Amino acid sequence: MISFAHVTKLYGETHALSDVSVTIQDGEFVFLIGPSGAGKTTFLKLLTREMTPTSGDIHLDDWKINDLPHASIHLLRRRVGVVFQDFKLLTDRTVYENVALALEILGKEEHEIARDVNKVLDIVGLSKKKFLFPQQLSAGEMQRTSIARTIVGGPKVLLADEPTGNLDPETSWEILDILQEINDIGTTIVMATHNASIVNELKKRTITLEHGGIVSDEARGRYHIHKKARRITKS
Repeated sequence: MISFAHVTKLYGETHALSDVSVTIQDGEFVFLIGPSGAGKTTFLKLLTREMTPTSGDIHLDDWKINDLPHASIHLLRRRVGVVFQDFKLLTDRTVYENVALALEILGKEEHEIARDVNKVLDIVGLSKKKFLFPQQLSAGEMQRTSIARTIVGGPKVLLADEPTGNLDPETSWEILDILQEINDIGTTIVMATHNASIVNELKKRTITLEHGGIVSDEARGRYHIHKKARRITKS
């Protein structure tokens, strides 16, 4: 379970997040929406301890993330994987090698790496392209590779920061199908997005941020941006 309790994050005098309290249960699929600068990326970065809150507490299960010792942050990031809009692949490594790197860092044996990498490449539909380099792939295939690299270590939570931002509509839906499949096996997914059609079609829980605060939290949400921030209860 993810829990934010009265979390505020300041940049100077600017509130990136302001008194945010929210709970996300294990296995949920949650859309995080809002205009640029609303606090979506800050929300995700706090969950990976890329930054710490100015005040308030953040928990992942029994871990208090903001008090986690620096030496334990790598353990948190095994539990919380991130998929980025710009893929962040190593251009001098093949698809297979990009995905395998995550397991090599964990010290896995070669036969374990081969087993797990081939399994996730099958999930994302890249088994036949595992020996290609990123520059030989389409944008959608690069994002599939990024997803495979993120899930190969078995994270409990997957954070997706605008994962369809650089993709055409058809490819975006292919990526969402993969994310839903990952969610179906029990992985919690929190996805920041500006893609209204995806949010409106899938009707997942949708949390709307504006000016650093939560203005709506809907169980079967639609994409809407409030002109004036106001806090309302979860529906």
